[in-house]
Amino acid sequence: MAISRKQFLWTGAALTLTGCQGIPSYLRLGEWKPQPETGPFQTPASDSVDLISHVLSRLAFGPRGGDYGRLAKLAPTQNEAVDAYIEEQLAPEGIDDSALDHAIRRFDCLSEPMGELFEFKPRYLLREMTRANLLRAVWSRRQLYEVMVNFWTDHFNIDSSKGDCKWLKAADDRDVIRPHALGRFPDLLRASALSPAMLWYLDGRFNRKRDGDDKPNENYARELLELHTLGVHGGYTQHDVMEVARCLTGWNVRSMKQFHKGRVEFHRELHDDGAKLVLGQVIPAGLGEQDLDRVLEIVSLHPATARHLSEKLCRRFIADEPPPSAVRAVSSAFLAHDGEIRPVLRVLFSRPEFLESRRTKIKRPFEFVASALRATDADTDAGPALIDYLPRMGHAPFQYPTPEGYSDKAAPWMGTLLWRWKFAVALSGNAIAGTRITVRKEDFGGEDRLMAHLLGRRPQGSEAGSFRTSGNGLALLLASPGFQRR
Repeated sequence: MAISRKQFLWTGAALTLTGCQGIPSYLRLGEWKPQPETGPFQTPASDSVDLISHVLSRLAFGPRGGDYGRLAKLAPTQNEAVDAYIEEQLAPEGIDDSALDHAIRRFDCLSEPMGELFEFKPRYLLREMTRANLLRAVWSRRQLYEVMVNFWTDHFNIDSSKGDCKWLKAADDRDVIRPHALGRFPDLLRASALSPAMLWYLDGRFNRKRDGDDKPNENYARELLELHTLGVHGGYTQHDVMEVARCLTGWNVRSMKQFHKGRVEFHRELHDDGAKLVLGQVIPAGLGEQDLDRVLEIVSLHPATARHLSEKLCRRFIADEPPPSAVRAVSSAFLAHDGEIRPVLRVLFSRPEFLESRRTKIKRPFEFVASALRATDADTDAGPALIDYLPRMGHAPFQYPTPEGYSDKAAPWMGTLLWRWKFAVALSGNAIAGTRITVRKEDFGGEDRLMAHLLGRRPQGSEAGSFRTSGNGLALLLASPGFQRR
């Protein structure tokens, strides 16, 4: 692990004064796994996926051992219990996640100031980001929050291999995506627009106008309209792209070769300060850096943006082909609440289309791995032996090469099923270094209840028979269609 000069000196002093007990947590192994949820183990009792299992598969990365029972006890009926769980998850600040927070502190590089990130090797930073992301998905009690972090990470995709993104993506995840994942979309959009990593990734730092012959760089402007806000069918024109690019000229981020690495600055002398026309609205001359704010005001709460984001949210939580009725309702909520994400999700989760669309989504590889670790209450350090399965399945976090991010549809992932089977076999046989499970049928109240826990329903006769005769029933169920869907 790369450590800063300050950490090295502090560690030496601690060792001198206190011996081995003074070694700080980021150099100690072990003693950092959050404890599982307490309470009696309970499983679904119906032949089809019930409401509790459905919600745990959509708002979370699948259930851990005690989750079903804890949720069921929140209220007398399933509907009331699910409503209580949704409200709990929509207020993550009220959920005690201190055990996970303590565990994540071991990835100390991720909390370093912007300039200090450049002291670490890019491969090391990427590995630690990936490990922290996976462990949060597996262990966090703020499951919906972590689901939304991953949603926005794809929406504002940044390939960490490009230029200074190798270092700056860690700050983007920490300072842009995570603070705004359940906040206001306009605030998230502005934070992304001024993210040093985004300025690098989509060439915003090269968008400048020195003289009358200079043409603006349109890369970020095009993706801002096509991917981040209005959508490809959002009604904008090439002229709008060019005008938005003019509005965004003059922004720069200091490179690793400069002092104050990663600092975002506005250079008025490189800005096109003339009048612009964006989506039919005039932006007057002379506003300078406020041109950025005017553009974001126009696009962040545009009806096309509401529709585009609602389609993506309904695709994530309902079906690959989002029901138009749900999209309209969610879009109306987005506009009515000025882009506040929580009330938008509250409307989405109350829709009959959401409540009835059970097991209509294929788990993406990251979701599959996280859900398998949660279902088996795995003890893992999320080390290389585990995270290496993600690129083999085609889903390496922070590494998608183009701006649209990883797909939330089933088709791109159907070619990864063989590696999912290999992962299931390795996990069930404790053949992944740094990851260990102890799944005994008696701990789950017998084979039938273990199968119900994994499938979210009672097993069918063929599933139960295959489980008992296969020789590796756990791997078979983890790789089965019943577990692969959410």
